[in-house]
Amino acid sequence: MLGQLLKSEPLFTSILRTTDFWRRPCTKDTQILTRRTFCNKAEATKKVIPGRSTFRNDRRPTAFDKKILLWAGRFKKEEDIPALLSSEVIKAATSRVRIKICYITMALTLLGCLVMIISGKQAARRDDTLLRMNTEKKAMWRAEAETELEAAAMKAQ
Repeated sequence: MLGQLLKSEPLFTSILRTTDFWRRPCTKDTQILTRRTFCNKAEATKKVIPGRSTFRNDRRPTAFDKKILLWAGRFKKEEDIPALLSSEVIKAATSRVRIKICYITMALTLLGCLVMIISGKQAARRDDTLLRMNTEKKAMWRAEAETELEAAAMKAQ
C-alpha cells in the first residue's frame, strides 16, 4: 500500500517540490522537475540613473530641520541650505545631533556625580550628617511640644 502511494505521481512531485527546492539552487532543471517555481525573480531590473536614487523623496526642511542641519555641521549658514533636501540627509543630521546630545548628557552626568562626591565629602568633614540634622530637628519639635503643653497648662489654671 505504501509502495503504491510513493509511486503515485502527485505524491512524488510534492515530495520533490519540498525537498529539491531547499537542496538545489534555482535552475531550469529544478523548475521543470518541480513544475512550480519558487525563484520568480525579475531578470531585468530597473535602469538606475547615476546620481539619482530610485526611492528618493525630497522634502522642504522645516525651521527645526535647518537648525539641526546647522548644528550637525552639514551646512555653514542657513542661506546655504537648499529648498529641497532628501530625507537621508535630514536623517543623517538628526542622528549626528542625537549622538552629540548623548555625549553632552554623559558629560553632564559625570560632572554631576563628581560634584555630589565632593560636596558629600565636605559635609562629612563638617559633620553635617543626616543623623545629626534629624536629631536636632526632633529635639526642636520636642521643645516646641513642651512649651505648648506648658502654655495649655497655664491657661487651664
